[in-house]
Amino acid sequence: MTIPAEVQAQILRYHHVERWPPGTIARQLGVHHATVQRVLAHAGLPHRGAIQRPSMIEPYLPFVLRTLEKFPTLTAARLYAMVRERGYAGSPDHFRHRIALHRPRPAPEAYLRLRTLPGEQAQVDWAHFGHLQIGRARRALMGFVMVLSYSRQIHLRFFLDARMDSFLRGHLGAFHAWCGVPRVLLYDNLRSAVLERAGDAIRLHPTLLAFAAHYRYEPRPVAVARGNEKGRVERSIRYIREAFFNARAFDGLDDLNAQADAWCRAQAAERAWPEDRALRVREVFAREQPQLLALPSEAYPAEEVVVARVGKTPYVRFDLNDYSVPHTHVRRAVTVRADAERVRVLDGEQVLAVHRRSFDRGAQVEDLSHIEELKRRKTAARQHRGVSSLTCAAPAAQTLLERAAAGGAHIGAIVREMESLLERFGAAELQGATLEALQAGVAHPNAVRLCLERRRLGRGAPAPVAACLSERAREKDAAVRPHALGTYDQLTEETPDDDHPGA
Repeated sequence: MTIPAEVQAQILRYHHVERWPPGTIARQLGVHHATVQRVLAHAGLPHRGAIQRPSMIEPYLPFVLRTLEKFPTLTAARLYAMVRERGYAGSPDHFRHRIALHRPRPAPEAYLRLRTLPGEQAQVDWAHFGHLQIGRARRALMGFVMVLSYSRQIHLRFFLDARMDSFLRGHLGAFHAWCGVPRVLLYDNLRSAVLERAGDAIRLHPTLLAFAAHYRYEPRPVAVARGNEKGRVERSIRYIREAFFNARAFDGLDDLNAQADAWCRAQAAERAWPEDRALRVREVFAREQPQLLALPSEAYPAEEVVVARVGKTPYVRFDLNDYSVPHTHVRRAVTVRADAERVRVLDGEQVLAVHRRSFDRGAQVEDLSHIEELKRRKTAARQHRGVSSLTCAAPAAQTLLERAAAGGAHIGAIVREMESLLERFGAAELQGATLEALQAGVAHPNAVRLCLERRRLGRGAPAPVAACLSERAREKDAAVRPHALGTYDQLTEETPDDDHPGA
């Protein structure tokens, strides 16, 4: 437990000025006597007025110190078990307090104040700012922060993820806001920057290396557990949380980024420069900006690129949502390229679809032309299947359809009518009736129907019923044989019971 600084000051004053013994100091200040002894031991001064009595641990101290020198982090409980096996008879609490006085502690490390030249260096990091609910999706709200090490000018941009494309777009926003590029960018062990580290051997992300080569800067990872090397961006993130984000209201990501941009140009730029409190960050940045590297003529394409596969339906799944593609590319692999505003689907160099990007979950983003084309194709396919089955059953129907098409008739309606006649009368009857209609010079289903009815009446057969009709529908179409009407005369004849009701 850390001893408060004011308590340490009181212990040292009462011991060396008032000559109080440790027990008296402990009682008056309400602390444990071991706490008083620890403070006095750390001060490196002799205990004046304290009665030095031999301790049970004294014979074991050389062994304990040698063990701690070899294993500095060994626990007091483990040391106590070791000295108990060697004859120590004291209590574990007393042993723990005594070991705390003798345990070696690392010397505090001193740091040099890091200074950089104008335009020489910037520091980069991500910061997590909670979550945003967009429709049915809960997205992480990530803040990209880049700060110039010399002037402390801050660039802040919020994204809904920390992927590589967002990482690069954060860089682009900073470069264009400052109209230049620092010569060196410092990175922590971000997955977007460092893929692998083994000692001093570091493997940087190839996409980041290509991006750095395009803008002619040096990407430089900091050492592990050396937060002082990028303390400027760490302090900037703390400043952003306290001075900008806390208790801020905003309506969506675009509104938040607009507020962040205005804050960076106004409040953050008007704060005092740490190196000279008389100067503002804005003034120092104005002197630093000409020292930045010039921007290249073309911007680096900061897009997320993934390879996806279109399933049985004409949609490709990307980032929790479905985007339509032409039906000609189902069951094929395509390339999806996306930025913050749009999603492009490509087959090689051919652009198949361009959609507005959705950050919802389970949304179906469609181009109506893709769906309408599929519907037209399905209609044509049904008609083609109908023609195929019809001409296989009644070959004469092929000639009828060709003549009807030459006359400008609606082929789809003719096919449906002929299919209905095929179902009701059968293939043989339809073939014969179609030949009769063609011989009569009429290429129309009505002529075929008349021929079928004439042939049926000639055979004395009942009206046909489609196989798909229910039993009740078949009963309605059943032939009814009329009977003699004389049977109804019996209802009007008088009976003896009618003339003599009391008989």
